[in-house]
Amino acid sequence: MKTRRDQVQPFPGGARIFHRIFTRLGCAGRPPHFVTEFFPYANLTHTIRLRDETAYVRFSDVVRRAPLSVLEGVAAILLGRVYRRCVPAELTAIYRQFALAEGTRRRITRVRRLRARRVPTNPDRRHRNLARMFARLNARYFENKLPRPHLAWSVRPWRSQFGCYDASLNQIVMNCRLDHERVPACALEYVLFHEMLHIKHPVRRAACGLQSHSAEFRREEKRFADYQRARRWLMRLA
Repeated sequence: MKTRRDQVQPFPGGARIFHRIFTRLGCAGRPPHFVTEFFPYANLTHTIRLRDETAYVRFSDVVRRAPLSVLEGVAAILLGRVYRRCVPAELTAIYRQFALAEGTRRRITRVRRLRARRVPTNPDRRHRNLARMFARLNARYFENKLPRPHLAWSVRPWRSQFGCYDASLNQIVMNCRLDHERVPACALEYVLFHEMLHIKHPVRRAACGLQSHSAEFRREEKRFADYQRARRWLMRLA
């Protein structure tokens, strides 16, 4: 996504917030000059970069109309990360409550649909075809009730995950490392089955935050015919 400069909005009052939180956290040294703006990220992302005596801060524009206490929470989290200071629990709690609120989650979904970059749909690769595999798994485990999302292979190999489901983009992307003749079919099918379960069991709010893998999700995951074999093989690959 190329960012249009007219989508970036200055945040004149942001510097005052950061100075106040800088003092509250007891950060060492003289505070830098804070340059703050609202940036059109594709998620609830906030960043800070220190360059000499200037701190460049970008708030996700999702928080542009948030209460002051939420903006203070963002500032505390960013400063705590940079200056290695403990952030007061009340500030993180306020921000967490905002981030998990239904209205915020809906806003993030709308933002991702507009701004996030979908991997081009490309289910067919050298050794495996995701469309045919999805159809087989859908018939065997889901009674053909799952709507097929966009299916794609990652453009580059991933190091830390084998697949992902993005509900906002209605897309499953599989790690292209798994498209190899040495990868057993059961391992790839298990990863795809896992991502398909995310369609059936959407992320939900729980006491601990957003829950992706509920107890019901984990029970159903074990229905996969080669569950143990697939997991053992993937653990060796990780």
